Amino acid sequence: MTTEVTPSPSSASTEAGRALDDVVVLDLTRDFWSGVGAALLADFGAQVIRIETTGSRDREADGRGGGPRAGARDHLSDLAHRNKLSLDLATETATGRQILDRMIEKATVLVIDGTPGEIEALGFPEAELQERRPGLIVARGTGFGPLGPDRDFPPLDELAAARTGMMPLLPQPGQPPIYSGAGEMYSALMLAFGVTLALHHRDETGEGQIVDASLLAGNMYGASLDLQAFLAIGGEQLLHPMDLMDTGNPMSGTMYAAEDGRWVTLTMPDTDRWWPEFSEVMGIDPVDPRFDTHAKRCEQNGDVLIDCLQDRFRQQPADHWRRIFDEKKLSADIVEEFTYPANDPQALRNQYILDLDDSDRGRHQSLGFPIVMSESPARLDRSAPTIGQDSVRVLNDLLGLSKQEIQQLVADGYVS
Repeated sequence: MTTEVTPSPSSASTEAGRALDDVVVLDLTRDFWSGVGAALLADFGAQVIRIETTGSRDREADGRGGGPRAGARDHLSDLAHRNKLSLDLATETATGRQILDRMIEKATVLVIDGTPGEIEALGFPEAELQERRPGLIVARGTGFGPLGPDRDFPPLDELAAARTGMMPLLPQPGQPPIYSGAGEMYSALMLAFGVTLALHHRDETGEGQIVDASLLAGNMYGASLDLQAFLAIGGEQLLHPMDLMDTGNPMSGTMYAAEDGRWVTLTMPDTDRWWPEFSEVMGIDPVDPRFDTHAKRCEQNGDVLIDCLQDRFRQQPADHWRRIFDEKKLSADIVEEFTYPANDPQALRNQYILDLDDSDRGRHQSLGFPIVMSESPARLDRSAPTIGQDSVRVLNDLLGLSKQEIQQLVADGYVS
């Protein structure tokens, strides 16, 4: 069964080298987001070897998800483990652990996740790893960071998101808090970014180090606009969900329902700049004395302007407003559902969405790459492996084991 993937013709050239081509990564993660962090390294050329252990195969028991399945694929695995090789290793046995230790000797980066206590219990104490391999980079995905009284709280994204202050701000007033689920992806990017910084430091000094990226930090940075504003200026208005009538600027950060039930979003904070064209589109006299200054539009008569805009937007469907916004070059758009990015020419052209074809699944789509590099672009070479799919290749290429030695390990149950 092959996992080779053929991207659409719009993909970047497969001939270009990639930034991390000489990096060997051992992926011992259990969680989806930290697996994505390792996959980002693979996208940019690192040889990422996913080591399946009893713990990683049991990840579904605690709801953390995101790994290959024996003989099957799933959508989380497609993203979290693409471009990786899979070795199924009985690390709970002395022989399996000896093999893993030999692999660590060959690796540049070890990616692992869990609470600091869990990681140490798995047999990866920091002091021992640094003493044995001074140049090794250990990238840890944790829930709440490496220090502090809550360092051993379960690494679950919703728990981290609940602490950021954002969940109560997302719904309309009077509705329960909303968990967006976006924090994991910020944390994944930070984990990969931390590894690239550590690689640069290693190139300069020869030293490895510990890199820690947490779900708490990722969720906090995901809330940067609001959280930084609160830290800088405080303010009661930043602590509660905001009604449309209390936005402060009817032309910025506001959404209005169109005739067909879809939503229009406006992003024009400098109303003086946009008002002449925008008022014409909305059928309002540009010199209407109620709205002829920024202060009148936003403060004195903001609620009146909101009522006018709500009425106007309800008179035409969303596609009408998008066409007008494009014609007039206005800073506004339509709030879309997932069907839009899946077919957006802009997303496809920049490889944010990939059109793929492989022998197992035929034509399908997947999320692409969040960073565009002109000389060393990301590339999708392989779909996520099934468990142990590359065991023979990894043991032969990385450790130089013979076919007979590998067959004996398989027969003894240490490798599958």
